[in-house]
Amino acid sequence: MVEILTEGEYEYMLAAGKIVAEVLTAMRTAVKPGVSTLELDKLAYDIILSHNATPSFLNYGTPPFPGSICASVNDAVVHGIPSSKVILKDGDIISVDVGAYINGYHGDAARTFAVGNVDKKVLLLIERTKQSFFEGLKYCREGYRVGDISHAVQEYAESFGYGVVKPLTGHGIGHNLHQDPDVPNYGRAGRGHRITNGMGICVEPMINLGTDDVVMLDDEWTIATADGKPSAHYENTILITANGPILTTIEEDANV
Repeated sequence: MVEILTEGEYEYMLAAGKIVAEVLTAMRTAVKPGVSTLELDKLAYDIILSHNATPSFLNYGTPPFPGSICASVNDAVVHGIPSSKVILKDGDIISVDVGAYINGYHGDAARTFAVGNVDKKVLLLIERTKQSFFEGLKYCREGYRVGDISHAVQEYAESFGYGVVKPLTGHGIGHNLHQDPDVPNYGRAGRGHRITNGMGICVEPMINLGTDDVVMLDDEWTIATADGKPSAHYENTILITANGPILTTIEEDANV
């Protein structure tokens, strides 16, 4: 069932999203060679708790996810588990996915950051993954369908020869972190659930430099590219309103 939020509930969604945006702003500064993904997780945890909020991801799912962020390095697409043994080095990329829960509502967003000096083609992957989100955002308005968003993401990303991850999707969000409808990053325009005012959704392109095939690692959480090539991830929580979409998780200094 698709949840329809009231204007009053928008304020709670905006509050959760603001915390997520603060974490992402802190990540942008903290991500550098020599930092462990566990250190990044601790930073995120402290920021979320400083607002009397709860990390949406911590202890989520089966087996319970052990971190406040998903820290996915290089060929890890999503759900990388923070670890003191994973030390960022020059030339890496890291996707940080984070959620915050406060007053009964969630915010959820992801960014991929370059660590030091990164190969130009990988930097382009990061930038184009972000742009594929904004191509999909054009259709996050009443009267369109989920398939319009999905098709826009896929068409843009595949125009560069990238692999669009298909088993993992965006999702509805509100009282629950993951709820209806699913928002795939591929599909046919004009199909799927109709976009209506009051919906909260997360659009989150996961785009690979090589194949679209992915594999589950032995930790039962991390999803990685099948060919070992890098992957990028970009996500925001979006409120559908009569005046157009509102991004609740955009950093204040973001260049949108």
